[in-house]
Amino acid sequence: MLRNGLEPWHLLIVAIVVVMLFGSKKLPDTARALGKSMRILKSETKAMKEDVPVRTTVGDSRDHATTS
Repeated sequence: MLRNGLEPWHLLIVAIVVVMLFGSKKLPDTARALGKSMRILKSETKAMKEDVPVRTTVGDSRDHATTS
């Protein structure tokens, strides 16, 4: 039955339903807001990857206290 997943006419039906639900006047604003959100998410993800501290192994931490 579903040999290729989504076919072009499936996408056409989804597009028609979206236009009917949101209206043609709200779609540009919605797309703009979605794009802005994606840019913010991308920049925050990049910032988080840059801020990850380098992990050290267990053997690298030594007790520096002097013992007598």
